[in-house]
Amino acid sequence: MVRQLGELENAIMTRVWRWNRPVTVREVLLDLQSEREIAYTTVMTVLDKLHRKGWLRRERAGRAYRYEPVSSREAYTAALMNDAWATSDNPAAALVHFFGLMSPEQREALRDALRVAALFPPDPPGAESAEAGPDTGGADTGETAPGTTR
Repeated sequence: MVRQLGELENAIMTRVWRWNRPVTVREVLLDLQSEREIAYTTVMTVLDKLHRKGWLRRERAGRAYRYEPVSSREAYTAALMNDAWATSDNPAAALVHFFGLMSPEQREALRDALRVAALFPPDPPGAESAEAGPDTGGADTGETAPGTTR
């Protein structure tokens, strides 16, 4: 089970994910100080806790450490979504409600993601939708395609 990051943990991880490189306590501190008053030791403690929780790996650089993310923000978000879904007594109903909350842009992103994951492959070029069927205008011409029987 993935625990949601606290407010300060999230602020720090957002920077580490965005920068996508090893960072020092001082770099994170200076960036956070543009938004709030915060002590060096507070940032150091939170980075250490994130390391112990498995969100960050660290490597010694002189007397300090350089921290970098173990996984991406997207992997974190997916784990949160999976945990939330797993708490439902009726996962299918939970998904229906979730889809109902999605914007058209989010639904399109979902369709794209399913295609990338090869769970919902796109129709082959020139293929017609199975739901709509071929458009014959409702008329049966009586013709049979070559190589088929009626």
